[in-house]
Amino acid sequence: MPVRTLAVSKPWDLRKFFFQWEWLLVVVFIAINIINSISSPHYLNGSTFLNTPRSFLDKAFIVLPMMFVIILGNIDISVASIVALSSVLMGVSYNAGLPMALAIVMALLIGTALGGLNGLLQVKFPELPAMIITLSTMTIYRGLAYVILQDQAAGGFPPWFTFLAWGNVGPFPFILVVFTAAAVIFGLVLHGTSFGRLVYGMGSNLTACKYSGIKTGRIILTVGLLTGLMSAICAIFLTSRMGSTRPNVAQGYELDVIAMVVLGGVSTSGGTGRIAGPLLAIFIIGFLNYGLGLINVSAQMILIVLGMLLVLSVLVMNLRFMGKGSVK
Repeated sequence: MPVRTLAVSKPWDLRKFFFQWEWLLVVVFIAINIINSISSPHYLNGSTFLNTPRSFLDKAFIVLPMMFVIILGNIDISVASIVALSSVLMGVSYNAGLPMALAIVMALLIGTALGGLNGLLQVKFPELPAMIITLSTMTIYRGLAYVILQDQAAGGFPPWFTFLAWGNVGPFPFILVVFTAAAVIFGLVLHGTSFGRLVYGMGSNLTACKYSGIKTGRIILTVGLLTGLMSAICAIFLTSRMGSTRPNVAQGYELDVIAMVVLGGVSTSGGTGRIAGPLLAIFIIGFLNYGLGLINVSAQMILIVLGMLLVLSVLVMNLRFMGKGSVK
């Protein structure tokens, strides 16, 4: 009688390993740096790769939870408004006499609560798409920021607060060190825990997860809380970098963040994606913006270039994985 064996893992395939979306992003990143160095003699210097991330890593904190949101098959377009309201309340409370450390804690709590409200609304009203819910809260949160501060600015923060955005830990920017630690934690949660597997499962088939006894509402609420928390962290670093805050801060951040996640290979239909792709996309878009700015390309043209890059990436990704299943 023949012996049957079951393979618990697939054999490693060199060709399949290198034929992945993340390797294409690596090539794009190298190409962008080559083009930038040719276009501007000021691009390649000792401080470019260490200091440039200060200008875009604040929004990168939101990319981490947004990846979870999109893998779930949802969307959150209220994150920039959470950043604005958290920043405004932090600045106003400090100017009113609250110690800066407590103002930071308050911003973290407020941001987490706002994100949790988004998640709670999605759980309580599952018939409403996440885009409609977060579109509504986006307007409410930004409106509250304008009601509180109107057309004024809040600032005058203590000198140590500027260290968050401009300080170094050895040769490395402090914000880069914090973001690296956050990315490692989110990567471990997504790829190494049951919570991450449930996120993938819900993105692939939410109905099956519900009937399997999985508490899907708890997962959605937790992801909402994480999104609000990371938006508040973004608000803290953004406010530190600017030295003041206004109700119109972080406008357009939600589109940048979603673009980074989608460019990183996370499918908007849910259930697929890896953390390496969005991390590469953060630096691709960040250094592309920096390089185009060095040669005085207008902001409108930069938006056109980013839009073309995003459309091209989606087309290539769809052709690459059509009929080949998940890229998890």
